[in-house]
Amino acid sequence: MSRQRPLNIFYEERESDRWLPFDRYPRRVIRNLIRGPRPARGPTRVFLNLIAGLDRIGVPYRVNDFGYLSANPGELACVIGWPHVLDRIPESTPVLFGPSIFAHPIDDPGLPSRRPIRQVLVPGDWVAKMFSEVWPGLVTAWPVGIDTEAWTPDPATAKDIDILVYDKIFRQRELHEHTVIDPLWAELRRRGLRVEALRYGRYREEELFALRRRTRAMVYLSLHETQGIAAQQMLASGVPLLVWDRGGMWEDPSYAGRVKYGPVTTVPYWDARCGVTFKDGADLPTALDVFWWGVENGVYCPRDFMVPRFTLETCARAYVELAGKYA
Repeated sequence: MSRQRPLNIFYEERESDRWLPFDRYPRRVIRNLIRGPRPARGPTRVFLNLIAGLDRIGVPYRVNDFGYLSANPGELACVIGWPHVLDRIPESTPVLFGPSIFAHPIDDPGLPSRRPIRQVLVPGDWVAKMFSEVWPGLVTAWPVGIDTEAWTPDPATAKDIDILVYDKIFRQRELHEHTVIDPLWAELRRRGLRVEALRYGRYREEELFALRRRTRAMVYLSLHETQGIAAQQMLASGVPLLVWDRGGMWEDPSYAGRVKYGPVTTVPYWDARCGVTFKDGADLPTALDVFWWGVENGVYCPRDFMVPRFTLETCARAYVELAGKYA
């Protein structure tokens, strides 16, 4: 697939000045020298994977070419993120906005009345429904693709880890340790399984990539997910998941008392090929029994769920179609 006119893609990470005007730029250079580049998580991974998908299907694009757009303000701006990028785009320019934008449109409910926002993209259906309560008729679910050529099964490597615990619990952690995390570890120890763990925000993507070769299965702990890129990377690698999917209301302390929405989910893209879900600590022992029996007996086919639906190429083509529709 090709487009005669390149896409105008914009993405900049959120970063503010700390001590002096514009000091975010030298701080970024110094931080990279000392710590190395930031891991590509979440929003940055969305941008990188979209670009990789466009490369694979041969669709041309420009990245952050604000000068070109100023000279051609009538062309569509594909603003992947973040909202501050809109400040550098001509006010008359039509915008395909997302998915790395607001956590909730209540942050700027009047935006579509001030700017020609043609469509808002979010990663999954439950987020689309939540956003549509504020911006009705303006929201589409679009998941980014996963590099399924890199994230592949590796049958030649010995599986010396039975369960990798992916722990993304960072709100109300003490409560969830008591109700879910500690009971999980007790069940894993009782079964004598070989277990490793990763905490969200404390690992680099390369570590997860390496662990995929050694891991038979993964437990995924998160309050909810808009897409769940790390989970999908492991599914593409042939690793089945046991997922805590408690449902319930969307919880974000920044919006307490302002937003009530539910139900949410930890598995916005899922079917029985992927593994098993459980709702709470009481549900966990039975779910773990069912899940581990399925792992031992080769019941799950998580990669079949991912390919071809969530490849870089498939999702990039879907994005190009949306850009063409709303240009």
